[in-house]
Amino acid sequence: MSQQGPLLLVSNSARPSLVAALEAAQLSPSVQTTWREAVCASSKLQPAVVLAALDGAPEADIAAVARQMVARKPYVPVIALGPHGQLPDNAVPFRTENDTDRLVARVRAALRLRGLHATVLRRLSEARAEPISLPDSDPLNDATVLLLGRGTSYPELSVALGERMAVVGALSIEAAAKHLASREIDGVVLGDGFTPRVVDAFLTVLSEDTRFRSLAVVVTCSVPAPPVALANLEVVTGDPAHIAANALPLIRQHALEARLNRTLRAIEAGGMLDPQTGLLTKSAFARDFATAVSQALKRGSGLAAARFAFDPTHPRAQFDGARIIGRLMRRTDFGTREDNGSVIVVFAETDLRAAHGIARRLTSVMRHTSHGKRDARAEPSITVAALQPGDTARSLLARLYDETHRAAS
Repeated sequence: MSQQGPLLLVSNSARPSLVAALEAAQLSPSVQTTWREAVCASSKLQPAVVLAALDGAPEADIAAVARQMVARKPYVPVIALGPHGQLPDNAVPFRTENDTDRLVARVRAALRLRGLHATVLRRLSEARAEPISLPDSDPLNDATVLLLGRGTSYPELSVALGERMAVVGALSIEAAAKHLASREIDGVVLGDGFTPRVVDAFLTVLSEDTRFRSLAVVVTCSVPAPPVALANLEVVTGDPAHIAANALPLIRQHALEARLNRTLRAIEAGGMLDPQTGLLTKSAFARDFATAVSQALKRGSGLAAARFAFDPTHPRAQFDGARIIGRLMRRTDFGTREDNGSVIVVFAETDLRAAHGIARRLTSVMRHTSHGKRDARAEPSITVAALQPGDTARSLLARLYDETHRAAS
């Protein structure tokens, strides 16, 4: 694995066992420095990863090192080792410092994310198609967390997490499995109300599926032996605010990975995909829609379009809904997100009745998502129109909007 920089271990005490574990895993070279010299060392060495042992380190020093890493591109992970209080946003916690196997897995996962970021930056500089930019906003704006629980802490956890990201609730492991299969999840917070055997079985299933091995997983109960394959698993106990604070850096990291993957797909599609949603850009959609209408009229085949209108006061719900639609719509369908936040999807070879059914199924997935204290739902209002003889792409869209206005009046 190419690090393109050393691993910087910041600690006020020697840690030969940790250095030996990193070298045995071929994660080298590693350089150790004290907190007094940390800012200077990180500036000179340009590290690929910072391992920060929080053994009495002043909060100001931790914050200074973290700020340096935020400004670096590609992504430089900061992994905070040991017990801690309030951490900077970009510092990923790792409490069980003596668990070197899981720490090595955590470092490898972080380096893979760094490598992905480097690839995206290089491809962006080489792109010759339509200009594509990588958003510089907080990745938590894009994040969705799956909250499992049956106990008394569930409502408070839902509020604490929902203040920063979209939350999908599940009261059972079976419901959680359906959400993981049907949508993009950036983190799982496993609350109380489950037996140790159920928790262990759930974590084992996650660790055995390669899709979920980089997922942020926070467990709020004791786990005898956390699976090494789940590199971003943390066991955090305490009040809901404390649990949420520890979950956020891990979830932010996975949300960044998802954002980079969407951007890479947009580059590979020659700029025809929107990197924020994965749907077609407006210009690409207009071309494909005109072609689809023309071909459907020539063949006499069915064609329908649906407009999903989201609450404009909740932009997170708009983007979350757009990504759900992009993930779940059929391979023969295509869509775009409009400037007002609504999403238009075209259903090929589909009549009006079938289009209504598909739209309802897509909406049912959004119904489980909440945003913020007021529990603002991502469920949109839907308008569906089918292609008629003599229609054009413009007249079909106009009828779609006309039906929307009539439904609102």
